[in-house]
Amino acid sequence: MIESATPLVQATLGTMFTWFVTALGSALVFCLPGASRIVFDIALGFSAGVMLAASYWSLLAPAIELSEGYGSFAIVPSLVGFLLGGLFVWLSDRFLPQETVKILSSTADGSDGDRSKRIALLILAITIHNIPEGLAVGVGFATDNFQNARNLAIGIGIQNFPEGLAVSLPLRAQGMSPWKAFFWGQLSGMFEPIAGILGCLISLQATFILPYALAFAAGAMVFVVMDDIIPEVQTRGNHRAASWAVMIGFCVMMTLDVTLG
Repeated sequence: MIESATPLVQATLGTMFTWFVTALGSALVFCLPGASRIVFDIALGFSAGVMLAASYWSLLAPAIELSEGYGSFAIVPSLVGFLLGGLFVWLSDRFLPQETVKILSSTADGSDGDRSKRIALLILAITIHNIPEGLAVGVGFATDNFQNARNLAIGIGIQNFPEGLAVSLPLRAQGMSPWKAFFWGQLSGMFEPIAGILGCLISLQATFILPYALAFAAGAMVFVVMDDIIPEVQTRGNHRAASWAVMIGFCVMMTLDVTLG
C-alpha cells in the first residue's frame, strides 16, 4: 500500500493483499490435513474478534465522523447503513445457491449430512461477507484517510489468514483433495478485490455515500459474526477456546488501530 498512490490504486493493492493472506491461510491445509476441530473453531473465533473490532474502530467510528455535517441527524447514515448491511447478509443466507451447497456437501461420507450442509452454508457465508469486507477497504481508501484505510486492510488481512484455513480445513477433513480444498479457500477471498475496486470507484464519484457504505460493511460483519460464526463454534464443545480466540482477535485489531493510527 503506497500513500502517494491514487485511492483506486491503493484500494486495488489493499484488497489484493487481503486476498493474498486468505490464500496463505488456505495453504495451511497442506500442512494440517488432519487438524482437529478445535483448530477450526479457534480460527473462526479469532476472525470474529477482528471483525467485531474492525466494525467499530475502522468502519462505524469513521462513518459517524463523516456524518457530522448532518447535525442532529448525524447518526442516520450509520443507522441506515448498519441495518442494510445486516439485511444484505440475511437475504444472502436465505437465497444461497443450493447447487453450490450440493457441490460443497458432496464430499461428505454420508455419516453426518446435516453437519456437511452446515459447513457448506458457513463457507458460502464467509465468501459472501468477503464482499462487504472488500467494500470496506475500497471505501476506506476513498475517504482520503490513508492510515485508517491501511489499518483496516491489515486487520482484515490478519483475520483472513485463519478464515482461509477455516474454509479449507473442513473440506479437506471431509475427503476433498488438498488442492481442491485450497482452491475453494482462496476463492472465498477473490471477491474482496472486485468489491474493493467497485466500492472505491462509486465512493469517489458519490462522496455522500461514504458513511452509508462504511456502516453497511460494519453491519454485514456484525451479522455474520452473530448469525454464522458464533453459532458454528458452539456446536462441538470448543466454545471456551473459541471465546478466548474472539477476545484475542479483538485485542489484535484494537491494538493495530491504536498503534498504527
